[in-house]
Amino acid sequence: MADQKGETTTAALPKIGLPSYMTVKQLAHLLNAEPVKVIKQFMRKGMMVNINQVVDFATAATVVADFGYAAEQKKPARPIHRPHKKEGKRGLQARPPVITVMGHVDHGKTTLLDSIRQTKVTATEAGAITQHIGAYQAELHERRVTFLDTPGHEAFTAMRAHGAQVTDIVILVVAADDGVMPQTVEAIDHARAARVPILVAINKIDKPNANPDRVKQQLAELGLLPEEWGGEVICVPISAKKGQGISDLLENLLLVAEMLELKAVPNHKAEGVVIEAKLDKSKGHLATLLVQKGTLRVGDALVIGDTQGKIKALFDYTGKQIRKAEPATPVEVLGISGVPLAGDNFMVVADEHEARRLLEKRGIKRTPAALSLSAISKGISSGQIKELNIILKTDVQGSIEPIRQSLEQLSTEDVKVSVIHAASGSITDSDMLLASASKAIVIGFNVSTAPGAKQLAEREQVSIHHYNVIYRLVEDVDEVLKGMLEPTYIEVVAGRAEVRAVFPISGKGNIAGAYVREGKVWRDAPAKILRRGKVIYESRVSSLKRFKENVRELSAGLECGIGVAGFTDFQIGDTIEFYRQEKAP
Repeated sequence: MADQKGETTTAALPKIGLPSYMTVKQLAHLLNAEPVKVIKQFMRKGMMVNINQVVDFATAATVVADFGYAAEQKKPARPIHRPHKKEGKRGLQARPPVITVMGHVDHGKTTLLDSIRQTKVTATEAGAITQHIGAYQAELHERRVTFLDTPGHEAFTAMRAHGAQVTDIVILVVAADDGVMPQTVEAIDHARAARVPILVAINKIDKPNANPDRVKQQLAELGLLPEEWGGEVICVPISAKKGQGISDLLENLLLVAEMLELKAVPNHKAEGVVIEAKLDKSKGHLATLLVQKGTLRVGDALVIGDTQGKIKALFDYTGKQIRKAEPATPVEVLGISGVPLAGDNFMVVADEHEARRLLEKRGIKRTPAALSLSAISKGISSGQIKELNIILKTDVQGSIEPIRQSLEQLSTEDVKVSVIHAASGSITDSDMLLASASKAIVIGFNVSTAPGAKQLAEREQVSIHHYNVIYRLVEDVDEVLKGMLEPTYIEVVAGRAEVRAVFPISGKGNIAGAYVREGKVWRDAPAKILRRGKVIYESRVSSLKRFKENVRELSAGLECGIGVAGFTDFQIGDTIEFYRQEKAP
C-alpha cells in the first residue's frame, strides 16, 4: 500500500518485535542483515554507532523501515530456561536450587556470601555455623537455597571437568564502581559453557563513584542484556557490605529457580558429587558431599571417586550431626577410606563388597584420548561430532575478534564452530579446566603455555595447538570441518631455562647465562624467547656451554651458557623454551 506521494507506509510493512534496548549487533541479527549495513543506515541518519553500542527502541525504530519492517515493541520476558534432565516422573519432588557465586576478585563475592550467611542462614541461634564445609543453606519464604562456597570459577569448572554439573544458577557479582573486568568475562564464559542461567548482582552501589548503568551497558555488549532493557538477564543492585538489596536478590533467585522447575527423586539410593575433601588429624578422612538424587543415610556403603567407605556420621553445614540428607543438601561425611577429588561422583551401593568390585572395574578403564585436530576431523567425517568448541588465547586483544569471526564463519549445517572463551595472554590452568569440562580444544596465537597449564593439559587430556599465522590457523580448522586434515606435527615443550645473567662475547654479541629449570636443552633445539609471558623471538640454540666447554645436551638443575641464532637482546628474567616436534595423535 502506498500513500499519495507514492511512498510505502509502515502499516503495509511486516512487523518485527524489538526489545526496549538492544545492541546494534542484536538489531542486525533481528533484521537478518549485516551489521555494517545497519551501521551505515544509522550514519545516513546522522547517528554514529558501533556494533556493540546499545540503542533504545525509538532509535532502532528509525532504521527498521529502511530494511522493510515496521517496529513493534516487545514486552520484557522473564528468563525461561530448559529444566535439568529428569529421572522420570515417578517420585519427583521439588528440591532447593544450588547456587554458585562468581565474579572478578575484590568485587564482593565473599562479602555477599557473608551477608547472606548472617541474615538468611537456617540456624537455631546466631553464630550456629561452627565449621566450614564448602557449602551452606539459606531460607527465604520457607524455601531453602543451597550455596556452594567455592573460591571462584576455576573450582566451578574443575567440578565440570570431572563430569559433575552441580550448579543450577550462577550469581555474577560485578562492582558498580569498577565495572566488567577480565575475570568477570571469564566467569560469564564458564557459566555459559555450563549452560546455566546467570543472575547479576551489581554490588557496591553505596560507593560515591558507582555507575550501575555503565555496568549494564558493558554486560549488554557481552550479550547479557538486562531485563529492564528488554533482555532476559535479571540485574539486582546491592550493597553486600550494608546488606542493601539482599532480600531482593534472593527473591529474584527463587523466581529463576521456579522457572527451572527443579525436582529430584528422594526415595532412591543417593547419588551426588564431592564439593571438597580433607584429612582431619582427629577425625580422619572427611568429604563434603552434595546429594543430587536420593537420600543419603548413616550406615550407607558408597563408592566415592577412587575410594569407598561406610558412613559412620553425617554433619550438616552448622556442624550438627544428622541421620539423613535429601537432594540438594550439602553434608559432611565421616567413614571413607581416602580423600577424593572435588568433582568426583559418589553413589550408594548395596554393601562394601559391591563397592570394592566397582572400584576394581573402574581401575581398568582407559583414559580418553585428547581431542586432537586429526581425531576431531575423523569424528566429523563419521558424523559423531556436531559441535567444535574452541578456547582462543591471543597475544593482543585486537587479534581476538578477527580470529573469532573467521573461525565461527566456518560453521556448516553439519558442524557448528563455537569460540566459548577468548582472551589475551598466555594459556593458563583455568583454560585447561574449561577445555576439559567443555570438550574443547585450545588454540594459542603468538602465546605460550604456562608450565602448570601444560601439566594440567596432559592430566586432563586437553589438546593445545599453537599458531603464529592467522590464515594457517583458520585453514587447519576449515580442513578439520571438511574431514580433510592431514597428519600434522605439534610443538612439545621439552625444557625451560631462566636467564640469570647476560654475557657479551666479542664479535658474537650476547649470550644468556641460564639455569635449566626443567626438562633439557640441546644444541640446535628449536627455541622461543619469552619475556613477561609473551614470545618475542623464535629461532634455535646455536651454542651451548657448561662453564668453558661446549656440550651437546644438559638436563634440569644445571647452569649453562646459551646462544640463540639471530638473537642477542637477552634480559635477566627472560625464559627460553626448547621444543621438539611430535606427530599429532
